[in-house]
Amino acid sequence: DVQLQASGGGLVQAGGSLRLSCVASGLIFDDYAIGWFRQAPGQEHEGVSCMNIRDGIPYYLTSVEGRFTISSDNAKNTVYLQMNSLRPEDAGVYYCAAVSHIFYDGHCGWNADFGYRGQGTQVTVSS
Repeated sequence: DVQLQASGGGLVQAGGSLRLSCVASGLIFDDYAIGWFRQAPGQEHEGVSCMNIRDGIPYYLTSVEGRFTISSDNAKNTVYLQMNSLRPEDAGVYYCAAVSHIFYDGHCGWNADFGYRGQGTQVTVSS
């Protein structure tokens, strides 16, 4: 079974940093795109950053460009999200999700395509 395990959330002051990790198992890592999504209270899920593992081309939500970096360690089947200069509006539950590269269109939408989803990790940013 495909499993995604997200971790690394926590409480940080505005301007601080966190690094989230998503460990994938039960899949051929190179055959997938993996994304980070978040949901703030009362808000819908939004795609923060996604990356096709094969080509490493990232997608970023406009509001996080220049502050967040997605990367992968293929030997560890792990995708990271380095989050710097965190803002209160970055707070929420962060999820990682995977989609076969066959169905990945380069965008980062919280939709049925990203059908493999891990549990969330809470990010809280204090002002």
